[in-house]
Amino acid sequence: MLPRAKITAMGYYVPSRRLTNADLEKMVDTSDEWIVRRTGIKERRIAEKGVYASDMALIAAKRVLENAGISAQELDLILVATTTPDMFTPSVSCIVQGKIGAANAAAIDINTACTGFVSALTIANQFIKTGYYQKILIIGAETLSLMTDYQDRNTCILFGDGAGAVIVEPSEGDEGVLGTVLGADGEGGKNLTSFAFKDDEEETAKRVSGNKQTLWMDGSEVLKFAVRAMAKATTEAVEKAGLTLDDIDIIIPHQANIRIVEGAAKRLGVDMDRMFINLEKYGNMASASIPIALCEAFGSGRVKKGDTAVLVGFGGGLTWGAAVVRF
Repeated sequence: MLPRAKITAMGYYVPSRRLTNADLEKMVDTSDEWIVRRTGIKERRIAEKGVYASDMALIAAKRVLENAGISAQELDLILVATTTPDMFTPSVSCIVQGKIGAANAAAIDINTACTGFVSALTIANQFIKTGYYQKILIIGAETLSLMTDYQDRNTCILFGDGAGAVIVEPSEGDEGVLGTVLGADGEGGKNLTSFAFKDDEEETAKRVSGNKQTLWMDGSEVLKFAVRAMAKATTEAVEKAGLTLDDIDIIIPHQANIRIVEGAAKRLGVDMDRMFINLEKYGNMASASIPIALCEAFGSGRVKKGDTAVLVGFGGGLTWGAAVVRF
């Protein structure tokens, strides 16, 4: 049997600054009751000025290396999932590689938006299976506050900043990644956009602030897509793992919106108590969302050794993915 990628350590970082619903009431026409009813979010973490994705990724990386009890020189590969890199080049993964002194590691950034951590875990699993790499650092890191339009009441309530990280290594036992699914719908990409070099007057006009680099989203279309994608990806990943939903102890979804999670749970026919939720504290942190939720699920005792979990996400692109992991 080929070895599997086993998660051997976890670590995360979130900024200390909180942006509460009460704060947002002073910025746009909204209310705490409206935000909680529509999203389930009560507050989100915001990076201080001058703090970028690589800074938070670096802290998460140092914490996970300490928790793993290994040195940066032992790493073979660093995968960073991010939609909000400091710059186009060098990549966030290269910045982290240099700052932690991981001289023996390759470094790759991945952008599948909020699906990023699952994409990175899937890629790492293939490297582990082939024996090409033995120790891989995966980080999801986002400064979504930098692309948020704080004049748009429909989107500014959603997003926060943070970074989560794991170390994966080979396991020939029952632990590790049992099955994964990735997918994309490029035709639907128009429903969630943020521009770099390209100029598009129609897209710019959609944004309340007129800043094309801020994120714009057709919320109703993304919600419908997300519910379908999360349920489909979960079902397919569980089947690929040779299991049924009854074998799954917990589902750790991308923390985007409580209505999306509730909709996916209903489609799957599972109770909400089998879904791990921490979005009320952090909002949507894109690719950092799942690894931070995973860390908190372990820290709270919701996940323990021997448990089998589904990590499932969806995001811009449009993309989706799920991984079945036994701990």
